[in-house]
Amino acid sequence: MQTWKRTLAIIFVAQLSTSMGFSIIFPFLPLYVKQLGSSTGLSTDMLSGLVFSSQAFTMMLASPLWGALADRYGRKPMVVRAMLGGALTTLLMGFVRSSEELVALRALQGLLSGVVSASMALVASKVPREKTGYAMGVLQLAMWLGVSLGPFAGGVLSDRFGFRVPFVLTGSILCCAGFCVLFGVHEDFARHTQRKRGAKGVFGDWKNIVATPALSVALLLRFMNSFCRTGFLPIVPLFVAQFGGTAGAEGTFTGTVIGVSSAASTFSAVYLGRLGDRIGHHRIVVLSALLSGLFFIPQAFAATFWQFLTLQVITGFCFGGLTPSLTAILARNSRATDVGSVYGIDNSIVAAGRAAAPILAASLALSVGYRGVFVATGLIYLLMSILSAASKSVAGGDTRPALSQPVVTE
Repeated sequence: MQTWKRTLAIIFVAQLSTSMGFSIIFPFLPLYVKQLGSSTGLSTDMLSGLVFSSQAFTMMLASPLWGALADRYGRKPMVVRAMLGGALTTLLMGFVRSSEELVALRALQGLLSGVVSASMALVASKVPREKTGYAMGVLQLAMWLGVSLGPFAGGVLSDRFGFRVPFVLTGSILCCAGFCVLFGVHEDFARHTQRKRGAKGVFGDWKNIVATPALSVALLLRFMNSFCRTGFLPIVPLFVAQFGGTAGAEGTFTGTVIGVSSAASTFSAVYLGRLGDRIGHHRIVVLSALLSGLFFIPQAFAATFWQFLTLQVITGFCFGGLTPSLTAILARNSRATDVGSVYGIDNSIVAAGRAAAPILAASLALSVGYRGVFVATGLIYLLMSILSAASKSVAGGDTRPALSQPVVTE
């Protein structure tokens, strides 16, 4: 087996494990906050938003630095660091005594983790450029498959064994995944072959990356996609509870919604990633964002749980093509020596969207109700489609050759 294929296979398993582990807590995290209560008198809604946003905010700050270190010392150490750091902090979350302690640990987790971007940087540094879309689609397959299984398992576990058991299970899963990469992936990283840095060091590299038109537009679209994907998560358990027949099993029903939506994204990610390699990832982004917006808005008017679930499945299939196509555009427009930095900035941008979305969504829900959040999310997806269609830099960057030598020659 070629080295890049072996690396992709191992990272696939590790990504699947970590995605499942992290997503186990999604269905019940707001309910866990409600059970823990506050030691400072903050409202449950505010603390629920902080639990999601704190991790994303600190990850936004730390990711560019981890990315720069990956370019200097290797991508594999960053993957292992992210997985083991996530394992430790998640395990400790099962023993907190208040929501404030949970928020603090989530913030620490953001500083130490960042598995997705680290894995993308490692894989992007190994696969041939012409296989980038396929490889990113495979990683999305692993991520969405894990996210589809995790919430359902987490919902069932929380309903039967309480909220603390899933955290212990998640920590164990992440620890096993980290050791799998540590002993299973081989990286020939020669620091002395890397491009010499200018006088401004990594800050100059970051400036050059952001100044590249195709990269800057792709990063903006990544922010918007992250914002949309995260904004409605904190309100899903509360929104589902409004439907009849869900009382007493909100965790299971919420896990089902998130799980089946992610499963739909799983099936579309690899296909659309590979299709993007043939017809252009720019076209995939335009169409996926358009359809996501058109099917997200009607969710605000769902009268039953099954209507809501059906629309979530369709929407999940539609936006399954966004992440692999946008990350492929990033990879195809990145220098080989900047891959870690590009994906570090990308993870920071994605984390910024995840940090802002829950707070703004909670504020919107308080002012106009839960249904207004779904309308707003759909409109942002439509705006994404318009911006992508109007952007010549992304369309041109979709097919142009690498800025320097290919990422790999294996």
